Parts: sequence; C-alpha cells; structure tokens
Amino acid sequence: MNEAKLNELLGKMVTELGAAWTGASVIIGDQLGLYSALAVNGPLTSAELAQQTGAAERYVREWLATQAASGFIEYDDQAERFYLTPEQTLVFADPDSPVIMTGGFYSLQAVYESVPHMTEAFRTGQGLGWGDHCNCLFCGTEKFFGPGYRANVVSSWLPALDGVVDKLQAGGKVADVGCGHGISTIVMAQAFPNSQFYGFDYHQPSIARAREVAAEANVRNVTFEVAKAKEYPGQHYDLVTFFDALHDMGDPVGAANHVRTTLKPDGTWMIVEPNAQDTLAGNLNPVGRVYYAASTLVCVPAALSQEVGLALGAQAGEAKLREVVMEGGFTRVRRATETPFNMILEARP
Repeated sequence: MNEAKLNELLGKMVTELGAAWTGASVIIGDQLGLYSALAVNGPLTSAELAQQTGAAERYVREWLATQAASGFIEYDDQAERFYLTPEQTLVFADPDSPVIMTGGFYSLQAVYESVPHMTEAFRTGQGLGWGDHCNCLFCGTEKFFGPGYRANVVSSWLPALDGVVDKLQAGGKVADVGCGHGISTIVMAQAFPNSQFYGFDYHQPSIARAREVAAEANVRNVTFEVAKAKEYPGQHYDLVTFFDALHDMGDPVGAANHVRTTLKPDGTWMIVEPNAQDTLAGNLNPVGRVYYAASTLVCVPAALSQEVGLALGAQAGEAKLREVVMEGGFTRVRRATETPFNMILEARP
C-alpha cells in the first residue's frame, strides 16, 4: 500500500462528501433567496440576511458557514460579513445567467430517492422510466437546462443551421420532440412569432407544465401534445429539434426514421447532445463525470424502460450519433456549432 496515494484518495473523498452534503443547502439557499439577497445587498451579517429573507438567523448562520467553507460565497473575517463575487453571482444568484448551476442540484433529490429502484434495476437489467422518478427531476431539468437554452438557441444554435432562421422568420413549422417542460419550444416561439411550434413529450405531467409555462409567458404560437418520438403527429415540418433527448430514447434509430418521414424535403433536424468524445478515455474528465453519472442513473434506465434498443447514454459521442442518424434515413450530418457542454448537429434528408 502506498500511504501517500491513500491519503490523496481520502482527501478527495472528504471533498466529495462535502459536495454531496452541501448540495441540499444549495437548493435551500436558492428557494429562500439567500444567494440573490447576498448578491444584491451584500456584504451582510447572518442577522441581516435572515431579516431580509424572512429566515431564522440560527439556520442562516450555519448555512453561510457551509457556503463559505465550500467557496460558494466569500467571508470577510474582519467585518464578519458575507458576500458574493461577480463570478459567484453568475453561478448562484443571477437567474438570467447562462452559467447558473443551482438547477442541477434539484435533480439530485430525485436521483437519491431512486437509489432503491436503481439497485433493483442493476440486478434485473430492467429500466426505470423518466416518469418513475420524483418530480424534482423534471423541475431540476427545467431549471438546469433552461438558462443555456435561453442564452444559445436563438443567438447561436439556430443561426448555425443552413437557412433555418430565414424560414422561421418568414413563417415555418417546427416540432420540438422530447420537449419536457417546453423551455426550448417557448424560447424559439417567442423569437419567431410568424412560425408555429409544436412541443411533444411522452411524459404527460411535463406537457401539462409546458402548457402552464406557455400561458404564463402569453406565447400563443405554440401547442403542446403528449406523443412519443416515433409517433408524434404532423407532416411537412421545416425544422425538427431534439434537445438533450435522443440519447434517452429506447429506439433512437426508429425516432430518426420518424423524423425523416415528417420533414419537408428541404427540412432540417437539429440534434443537441452532450459534447462528448467518441472514446471512454476522452471523456474521463469533470464534465464527462457529471454526464456519466446522470447517464447511469437517469438516461440509460429511461432508454431501457421503453423498448429493446441501443441505450446510447449521455456520452455516446458524435460518431455513434451520426451512425444513428444516417441509419434513420438521413444523408447529411454535420456539427453546426458547439459549446463546452453541447454539440449541435444538423441532419438533412
């Protein structure tokens, strides 16, 4: 045994346990507005923050210590006050920031609650459907992915596609498949009022939530319906979009084939997927770690719950995705653009 390596591993595990414990307090801080109050009015003492947010001071005091020890907020030892740096504000307190990360912690509630079910799934090889998790997964997905979609879809992802923006400005027909709570659909519908958007998802509660979000935003050129990826209705779409959804599907080739049959001859399929490398070795990094963990506990079980298929997983990589798309009947696939977290593929008939 190498004692130095053992100590290094133990140190890493202390960090991991701290992160796992702190995740719950991130959710609490977000829900109570503790981060946003610090960002707007800090530096603050625990008593001042408690007064501004209506929370109990003793709990707030311990919460602040947790956040400061984690490096999520700053502590001024001389003034005994806490505050957020501009960078911390973007990550924890600005709801319009494309890098706000608090939403990701909500999904962890669902993941931990599903451990008994997933343990059994490991034994049997059976899947665990998206809808079999608690609601925290769905609201967490909305909160985590929403900021990135708002920041990128209209400004960079759609413009990277050949001729699509012109069609949408003139008035096109769009299907957003696997739309979840409809954030991606609504973002596009707001940007292109002359076009008609249809959001489809096989999870009925998500469609109900999507309708609520659209109504709250007063978006009228969007319709949400419950439908599977291989069965969604309609023909002659100018654009079909899959946002972080293809790898969750039991039969992604079948889904690709259905997309092909519903597109116009000059239509476009935009596929947004994690920006993974094609090899395991290439994905052994912090981002890949997050995606592999989510894939193990959410994505692969969701695919296996539907039907016998590929169970691609979140880290499938571009080569495998291209293979699926081409097998589904498309003749041209290119990487239109990317971010550190996503690749955006453009598929044409």
